Parts: sequence; structure tokens; C-alpha cells
Amino acid sequence: MLVPAPRFAPPGDRLTYHHSERRVRGSIGDVVVVDSRQPMLVWEPGLPVPFWVFPLADLVGATLRPAAQPPDPGTRAGSSFHDLAVGGLSLPNAAWTYPGDFFSETVCLAWREWFGQGVERWYEEDEEVFVHPRDPFSRVDSVSSSRHVVVRHQDVVLADTRRPVLLFETGLPTRYYIPADDLARELLIPSDHHTRCPYKGTASYWSLRDVPGPAGRSIAWFYPEPLPEVANIAGLTAFYPERVTILVDGESVSPTTALP
Repeated sequence: MLVPAPRFAPPGDRLTYHHSERRVRGSIGDVVVVDSRQPMLVWEPGLPVPFWVFPLADLVGATLRPAAQPPDPGTRAGSSFHDLAVGGLSLPNAAWTYPGDFFSETVCLAWREWFGQGVERWYEEDEEVFVHPRDPFSRVDSVSSSRHVVVRHQDVVLADTRRPVLLFETGLPTRYYIPADDLARELLIPSDHHTRCPYKGTASYWSLRDVPGPAGRSIAWFYPEPLPEVANIAGLTAFYPERVTILVDGESVSPTTALP
């Protein structure tokens, strides 16, 4: 039976790993806590994004202590947990070792963005990485196009362009980025909402000026300073297709629930 190729999805019953040759560093405050040239990417069962795992010898600015209050057995695929000591801080359960002999001399460190504590800043080589490690099995391409894209909210036209940039990301729906001059800017107001993406950077959002409450809040997003790989979407705006009507060459784009 033929099925569409999905974004990489790890098995639901075991850990999956991939060796990396990239130098990875992580810091808490001014302290570099890990500096590794031998990281691995590990996907937990059913989790679509990976974590970095490092040899214990690459933990340089922190020490591990047995967790004083470990979480329930089975957490993080049955890992053994550690408290992470950095300077005068002790971060409970901020490090863990996955089960099995293969991982016995390795450690995974929590991301503050995910867990509220842990490593605050991460770098691959000398480039900062946000949210989670970049997946080597995912690709992001932003391509200039001449397709005719129209965005409507109910009967009101929010955007109309014949020069969009189409962003293709493995396993996710196409995003249609629209130049600022082709937006009905008088209908949009800045939102205080922001998100970060490891492939594109930090996004800012627009809300609808005349639609109060959740229906009009943060309905579109843009990247003021995107990462170099997608530099051509700088300042261009994309809309959630499940919250507006997007017509591409006269055809409606199917609603989705994916985030930017």
C-alpha cells in the first residue's frame, strides 16, 4: 500500500538516535555547561523533535547529582534523572540518562524553553539554536513565486499579491508569505505575541484591528530578522489558513492546525 511520506516520525516503542559531527555548546548564564564535538540526536518514542545527548566527559561547567525527587518511573522513556549543579544553583531533574548500556555514559540536558529550567542558550558551531535541535531529516525552502494569493477574513480582503514567497517545510503545509506593500495594513495591528522557530527565527504577530478577542488575535505572523537560510521572508506576512480564507490561483487552501 502506498502512503504519503511524512515528516520523520520516530517509532512509538523505542528510542531512535543519529550521530552528529556538529560542535554543540550550551550555557546557563555565563557558564558553558556542555561543549561537545560528539553529540547525538535522540528521538523519544512518538516525539517528533529530537534532543541532544552528550558524552559525560563533555559536561564541563556543571556536575550531576542523583535526583533528590525524581519523576515517576517511565518519564522520558524510562530515564534515570539527575539534579544539575551549576555554580550555586541546583536544578532538579534538569538532566537525564536514557535507559540501556548504549546510553550509560551519556547525558541529556533540559532546555529552559521546554521545561522552565535548564540550559538557556544553545549553539551549533557558532550559530544559536532555538526551541529544539534542528532535525537533519527536515528541510525548509523559501522560494519566490508569481502565484496569485488572496487572503480574506469573511468578506474583507486582507492581502492580495502576485509576488509571494512560498515556504516549504518537510511534512508541513505550504506557507504563503506576502510582501508588506500587498497587505491591507490599515486592518492589522501589532500583537504582543512572539514565537521562536529553530529554522526561521523569532516571529512577531498581527491581530485584526476591527475583530476583538480570540477571533482576531495573532492571526498572522512575520519574521523581522529571519535566519539566513530563509532571508527572503524578512518582513513578509503569512496567515493561518484555518482562521482566514486563502485563495491560491483561485483555489482555496485546505485548513490545517500546524503552527509557524
